[in-house]
Amino acid sequence: MSAETKPLPGIANPTRKVAYAVVLVAIGVALAPYTAFPIGIAKVNPTQHFINLFAAVLLGPWWAVLTAMVIGILRNAMGLGTLLAFPGGMIGACLAGLAFRLVRRTWAAAAGEIFGTGLIAPVVSAFFVAPVLMGKPIPLFALVPSFACSTAVGALLGILALKLLKRTGGIDF
Repeated sequence: MSAETKPLPGIANPTRKVAYAVVLVAIGVALAPYTAFPIGIAKVNPTQHFINLFAAVLLGPWWAVLTAMVIGILRNAMGLGTLLAFPGGMIGACLAGLAFRLVRRTWAAAAGEIFGTGLIAPVVSAFFVAPVLMGKPIPLFALVPSFACSTAVGALLGILALKLLKRTGGIDF
């Protein structure tokens, strides 16, 4: 293969990445009405964190963030989410993708997702999103348990599903 025809590293098949992202967005939006529930003062959706793990492992951090953002936009447009979905989904997706890229293990992606969504996203939500964009203060320690519970459940399900798909030969990462 000559230098002119070699695919760029990490972009071997951009069409496949777009297709995976579209399918993940569709799954995330389709399952949202059935998997979202209130915990404390936040409406949580473990499916988002499940999807974040898949996107982080299969597509990388930037595609994972884009996937989480599109799901957040669509959920909010359909009245199935709040503005807290953006930091809750996007920060975890980014850290999951970066952790997987560094360590190449699904547990690392799950740890990044849990740290990003369970610890960083509540801070961003409590000190910026809620008071500035939503016009109401939300105590930080009211969000941490909700976000942490949601992301832990979603990340665990994501690890299990990725292991199962890898074992059956459905995907390779």
